[in-house]
Amino acid sequence: MSDYFDTLQKFLKEEMTMAHVYQPVMIRELLMRSGSASVTQIAQAILDRDPTQIEYFSEIVKNMVGRVLTKNRSITVRLGDHYQLIGSSELTDIERQSLIDICDQKITAFEAKRGSTIWEHRRRGHRPISGSVRYQVLSRARFRCELCGISADEKSIEVDHIVPKSLGGKDDIANYQALCYSCNASKLNRDSVDHRHNKTLYDGREKDCLFCEIKSSDPGRLISENTLAYAIRDGFPVTKGHTLIIPKRHSLDYFSLTQAEVNAVNALMTQEKERLQSADANIEGFNIGMNCGEVAGQTQFHCHVHLIPRRSGDVANPRGGVRHVISGKGSYSGNPARHETL
Repeated sequence: MSDYFDTLQKFLKEEMTMAHVYQPVMIRELLMRSGSASVTQIAQAILDRDPTQIEYFSEIVKNMVGRVLTKNRSITVRLGDHYQLIGSSELTDIERQSLIDICDQKITAFEAKRGSTIWEHRRRGHRPISGSVRYQVLSRARFRCELCGISADEKSIEVDHIVPKSLGGKDDIANYQALCYSCNASKLNRDSVDHRHNKTLYDGREKDCLFCEIKSSDPGRLISENTLAYAIRDGFPVTKGHTLIIPKRHSLDYFSLTQAEVNAVNALMTQEKERLQSADANIEGFNIGMNCGEVAGQTQFHCHVHLIPRRSGDVANPRGGVRHVISGKGSYSGNPARHETL
């Protein structure tokens, strides 16, 4: 046996890390092709081992093309997991080949007209999402689909743009969500919401709104921002470091935010929480709150979330926290641990 065989055998058996099947699949393909293979050939070998791709396009078949040809056009009929071409048994071999030729012509003409753009939706925004960003998105979702809730252990989870790239969505972690391949494949097909206004949705501002105009009227107050939200220190702080996290779009309250805006607000809130604690070791806790509606104390009708640092001794008795928004309800008797679970 050659030294090279021994070296490669040792690598495969003892040294090769197995975060995925990619390395042995690539080496196998190279061996099968006498030591040389193109990127496309190696990618095809990996694709052949990936059942999620078959499952992805199975959803396309069932919920898009199969639905159109069966329910809308009555060209096919579905029997369980199989489709049948209505009247196929009546075709002669010559007629069948003639129809195949027409299909080939249609495919060739369409590909010539549109080129690679027909598959752009599979490019995930024209560039892969980095492993570190993917991990952040999946970790934030607790490794579950944020639409149907299925675990990553049961179905492959993909990182999806909430506002599609084609509609102006950004490569911003606040615009990413975790979806299983089934929900991702069928999202646009099953979503009845008209997305055409998304290009201008997040530009919504209201004249004379303090929080809509603050970026232009007093930009020095901004301490941080991302695509859809920004942060400022509260003008009338209840504690040092009291911060407001504010969506850029004019939205009445927290319940009117889109999921992308919720992600953006939460990302800034976590960022500012860490920044405040890094700057002040005396901060031991936080209150997070928002006022939704006049009866709840809202006076500025543009959504804003209060991030209030808490320090030991800043009030005589902190027990009850946000319960103090109703006078006399902050203090309570009984087992506090039990009470907090009610």
